Amino acid sequence: MFEQKSNSRLYGTVKVGDRGQVVIPVEARKELDIKPGDLLFVMSGRNRRGIAMVKADAMKELAEKIMQGLEVTDQENPEK
Repeated sequence: MFEQKSNSRLYGTVKVGDRGQVVIPVEARKELDIKPGDLLFVMSGRNRRGIAMVKADAMKELAEKIMQGLEVTDQENPEK
């Protein structure tokens, strides 16, 4: 594992199989608490040169925080 200054981590490389499958390195699975059956969002940036995977429960928490923020904004600006 390589560690950069931005708290990002590089866990190594993986090979894409014939069916498009990859194996997430064990160190990443342990550190990120990824278990069999977990759902992951697979996303790419605008340049489409790479992908990122995020646990679905983390995305759910983010969405809930965004919705709470919208509710606060709506309460502060009821005319909208």
